[in-house]
Amino acid sequence: MANIFRRLFPETLFARKLEPATERRLRLAVARAEEAIVRAHVDNGLMFVDTLAEDLPFDRAIEAYVREMAVQEPLASTVVTRTLVILGQELVPYRRRAREAEENDDTKPQLRLDEARSRGAKRGA
Repeated sequence: MANIFRRLFPETLFARKLEPATERRLRLAVARAEEAIVRAHVDNGLMFVDTLAEDLPFDRAIEAYVREMAVQEPLASTVVTRTLVILGQELVPYRRRAREAEENDDTKPQLRLDEARSRGAKRGA
């Protein structure tokens, strides 16, 4: 009788031991799936930040997203960190570019790509 139950309700659907190549492909597929989940949470967290910008500071909006979506640790920490990184990348490079543009307005050499191209065309003619 126990044998019948084991056949009807196997402990696992797959054999416990996978071939090494299959195991590697499985780990790669799982990693890609987990990364897609993280990306989706980060995108949605950024949407929360944008949507709640008038009502909450960005850090509270991210916390609200993690809490409302019941994202568990360690995934929650990863989502919060990556969301903050993206917000920081959007903020910092703009300020750096603006500051560098003010400092180096006249010091940049003018690009003369069109002149070089036209000289090459004249030589070839």
